[in-house]
Amino acid sequence: MVGGDCEVAGGMPGSILSAAVSLGPPATMFTRLLHRIAAPLRADAAAWPGQCLICHAWPTTTLCSDCVARFAPAQARCTTCALPVPPGVTVCGQCLRKPPPMAQCLAAVDYRWPWSMCVARWKFEGDVGLTRPLATLLQSTPGVRAALDAADLVLPMPMSEQRLAERGHNPALLLARRLAPRTTRAGLLLRTRDTPPQRSLPRAARLKNVRGAFQVDPLAAPSLAGRRVVLVDDVMTTGASVREAASVLSAAGAAHIAVLVLARTDEPA
Repeated sequence: MVGGDCEVAGGMPGSILSAAVSLGPPATMFTRLLHRIAAPLRADAAAWPGQCLICHAWPTTTLCSDCVARFAPAQARCTTCALPVPPGVTVCGQCLRKPPPMAQCLAAVDYRWPWSMCVARWKFEGDVGLTRPLATLLQSTPGVRAALDAADLVLPMPMSEQRLAERGHNPALLLARRLAPRTTRAGLLLRTRDTPPQRSLPRAARLKNVRGAFQVDPLAAPSLAGRRVVLVDDVMTTGASVREAASVLSAAGAAHIAVLVLARTDEPA
């Protein structure tokens, strides 16, 4: 007997062994402790002051209001492809000549500095913490909230397995889940094969490149019939991929398709 504790096999006092067994292995105990400590910190993290990624001002938000006002001004855009247009114009000439399969297309910013830098950190350097401020930027774009509220389903542009393995995450899915967690459905729209980047190809090759690259999950296809769908992507370059995906959704029975993109280049499909 040592200090009131009976000795057991291995020389560990009985009361200490009982406590260890009841609480679980040390690693589990430590993990639980970390979760208890971190939970309130995670809940309050969004309110913590930080440094602006663009101007480096401190203390402020990740994308400060001054930079958003300066680098994301209101821009007249074609309502069906989001290309910049002169004030007062609602649909560009190309969309008038050949209407796209989506009824609406909204973009938050032009794909140029500083947004190209932000997107590169988010997409290619694994800075997924940028999802929240970038989603806020997109959500503040006129028309975006209304499109999300009217949607029955919100679908992220899918990635090929190869590209997903390289990056470790799908930025479009991160955006969609932040914008509409209740209506986002991953896996309903599928990418059937990997395709080369669109910007490196001439127009005819772009269209051929994405033809047949998307399909609807056959088991989930009935859920699209007569539904209003929002398709979310991070960057829209030529628009060929989005058009092909929207065509597939329309063929599956979607009644209305709106496209929301964080950034848009000025290059038509």
